[in-house]
Amino acid sequence: MRILVVNVNTTAAITESIGAQAASAACEGTEIVPLTPEFGAESIEGNYESYLAAVAVMETVRSYPHPFDAVIQAGYGEHGREGLQELLDVPVVDITEAAASTAQFLGHSYAVVTTLDRTVPLIEDRLKLAGLSDRCASVRASGLAVLDLERDPDAAVEAIVDQAVRAVEDDKAEVVCLGCGGMAGLAERVVERTGVPVVDGVTAAVTIAESLVRLGLSTSKVRTYATPRRKVFANWPPHQGS
Repeated sequence: MRILVVNVNTTAAITESIGAQAASAACEGTEIVPLTPEFGAESIEGNYESYLAAVAVMETVRSYPHPFDAVIQAGYGEHGREGLQELLDVPVVDITEAAASTAQFLGHSYAVVTTLDRTVPLIEDRLKLAGLSDRCASVRASGLAVLDLERDPDAAVEAIVDQAVRAVEDDKAEVVCLGCGGMAGLAERVVERTGVPVVDGVTAAVTIAESLVRLGLSTSKVRTYATPRRKVFANWPPHQGS
């Protein structure tokens, strides 16, 4: 089984971290292929960057030259999952939805701890669109930029853990979701301080993707995610006329 794990930003170090986290959760015989888009922002922290990332991720997957069995979109709260589902005949799993759906098996309510406060509405909207918001106790911002997770890991961990503790104590969350692909690998530290299950979206997405492939299941194509109609795309290389 081959699973593409696509970073939504262009920072190679984050792609490497996401890939390592995905591989740690993969079963024997599953090949994890981390991919970095060829264009886009170094980090995704707003709607403009997110929509641009959606196009970049779709084009990255479209240009991948080898067969694959599933795709994981490794950006929290980002746009584009629906477009991938239209384009592909294999399962597509978004880490936002993977984390939240997994959390609902583990407790009555869950919280998401993310990066900057400006990303909170994007995540709330994503959860609402996916039908996963009813049991979300809160979406909390650590105040960190995405790239701060790489620049100062110790400070990042403390800020994330602090908000996770507040989510459990103040918001009564029973499960915590790490709300950024770049937070991969921090679950153990949050568990130590909160005592609640902590879900990393990357590892949850790998497990879900593997299960869908083994069950022989993929996206329904009868209506919402039907394959795009063939038409001319003006000034859009390398797929002009497709």
